[in-house]
Amino acid sequence: MNTAVEAVVPPPGPGPGSAFLLAQIGAHAAGRFAERIGALDLTPPQTGLLRAVAAAPGQSQQALASVLGTPPSRLVALVDQLDERGLVERRRNPADRRLHALYVTSAGEELLRRIADVGREHDDAICAALDDGERATLRTLLARIADEQGLTRGVHPGYRHV
Repeated sequence: MNTAVEAVVPPPGPGPGSAFLLAQIGAHAAGRFAERIGALDLTPPQTGLLRAVAAAPGQSQQALASVLGTPPSRLVALVDQLDERGLVERRRNPADRRLHALYVTSAGEELLRRIADVGREHDDAICAALDDGERATLRTLLARIADEQGLTRGVHPGYRHV
């Protein structure tokens, strides 16, 4: 018998647990999303940062690093990349001239619209096996799990390792 084929056949029994399935689908979804936004010449961390700046314009880099749970030095490098492309801009914070406030530019806003389209397409592709009601139920259940685990809504935990 071919042992390579046997190795991929799942063992009999109830199958993988929910945590494994979440990790499996999450890794797959993250990879596919990276491919999709790669067509926009973006990485997932750049995309998330652009969305975070748009969601709360005028935040300092330090405050944003804290919200995202990423090292401030790494956040500065990400902001630099978006700034060089004209997608975000730093402005002096009038309340504290030592801080820079971050804002999305008009080019960044246009790119955010394209990201939203890609995100909807991605969600539709990943959840194609579910109808609208099942998708709503899945979102509700996943949000409940995320809340119970203490995850910050809308912030990918991968920022801790960027």
